[in-house]
Amino acid sequence: MSQQYSSEFREKIVREARDTGNASLVARQHQLSASMVRRWVRESLKQTAVETDTLSLVDENARLKQLLGERELQLTLLRELLQKKGIAR
Repeated sequence: MSQQYSSEFREKIVREARDTGNASLVARQHQLSASMVRRWVRESLKQTAVETDTLSLVDENARLKQLLGERELQLTLLRELLQKKGIAR
């Protein structure tokens, strides 16, 4: 029967494994499988990478929206200038 561990417990173990740099030692101290601790650390790293990628995409999206707004403003100003000069309607 597999045991379910709380997310708080898993986070604690991952933190300890990262701090010590030794998943096997942390696993022995908590009577866990070393492979399970290493898997939890790997999963935590992947989750962190996904969160970082998501933040990067949010930042990139905001930057692109700002650029688009600036381009629209430039086009509006150019159109108005052309209308004043009688070049465009």
